[in-house]
Amino acid sequence: MEKSGAQAFTPSGSKAAPQSKAGTAGGKSKTMLYLLGAGLVIGGGIAWYMLSRPALPPGFAAGNGRLEANQVYVATKYPGRVKEVLFDEGNTVEAGQVVARMDTSALEAQLREAQAQIRAAQDARRVSLAQVQVKQADYNFAAKQYARSKDLVVTGAVSGQEAELDQARALANRAELVGAQADATRAVSNIEAAQATADRLKSEINDAVLVAPLRARVETRLTEPGEVLPQGGRVYSLNNLADVYMYVFLPESVTGKIKIGSEARIVLDAAPQYPIRAFVSFVSPMAQFTPKTVETAEERHNLTFRVKLQIDPERLREYESLVKTGLPGVGYVRYDTNAPWPDFLKVKSVNPQNLWSPTGSTTVSKNTN
Repeated sequence: MEKSGAQAFTPSGSKAAPQSKAGTAGGKSKTMLYLLGAGLVIGGGIAWYMLSRPALPPGFAAGNGRLEANQVYVATKYPGRVKEVLFDEGNTVEAGQVVARMDTSALEAQLREAQAQIRAAQDARRVSLAQVQVKQADYNFAAKQYARSKDLVVTGAVSGQEAELDQARALANRAELVGAQADATRAVSNIEAAQATADRLKSEINDAVLVAPLRARVETRLTEPGEVLPQGGRVYSLNNLADVYMYVFLPESVTGKIKIGSEARIVLDAAPQYPIRAFVSFVSPMAQFTPKTVETAEERHNLTFRVKLQIDPERLREYESLVKTGLPGVGYVRYDTNAPWPDFLKVKSVNPQNLWSPTGSTTVSKNTN
């Protein structure tokens, strides 16, 4: 019987037939063709994006970047165990709002001990004050007795030796009075030391309640209840929704013409029809190589300066729920104050509800109310 040239399947447990070199080479060729095709598509998309962007008139410069917000960390002041973490990522917190709590059972026990020491020191001070009164009375009596003895020595009613004994008693009583007064002063110091310890523990207990330093959105929840954190351990990272900006990298030939406070625009890829008014708040004093992730309108520049485009906080408050860090876009800077803004960069009024196109929609809303 002749053997079949090809088998429909390989029985279980049997060795698979080795593939031919021609088949392997064909698979590699197809893979290379797919990769080449994907590279052409990506390159074509980038080229289309660069070419489809409207040309800038003289007096303007542009660079791409991503929307960023000033980041603030909520961290522990002292080491300890996390008891509660009250907010999740994406939640908005108000300034002064409690966001987490640390376990304070050990601190509360130490506080009770310090308060007991305060009470003991206060009792000791009362005893010392009573002793001061006793010693003061003894000294007063001894001093008067010595004064009488000294007067009677002249008349011969009292011998000089007896007068000297009365003087010694008065001096001893005076020394005991000074010692009692020192004990009362020491008791006051002990009270103040115990009170300082109690105040420190109260402060640590208060610091164990973590609050948001400003109105912000939780970007990352960095810990969970039960975890033990070191001193300065981070619990949250927050984004300040009133401090949003974009960094763009511009060539040195342009950066020298930009003034701090120059007007700018930010155009997000997600809403290109609505330029956002901004201003230049910072220009880096040091040049640097253009980051690999930054595309420039011209060929890559060897050296560029980092320029910060700040968005007005009042404007941000209106669209706070739509503010998201990481959104890509393009920043435009006007370094010639006499140059008018082109039409595609003029700021339009916008209804926040119509800012984004519905999911799956290929058209852009043109509502400019």
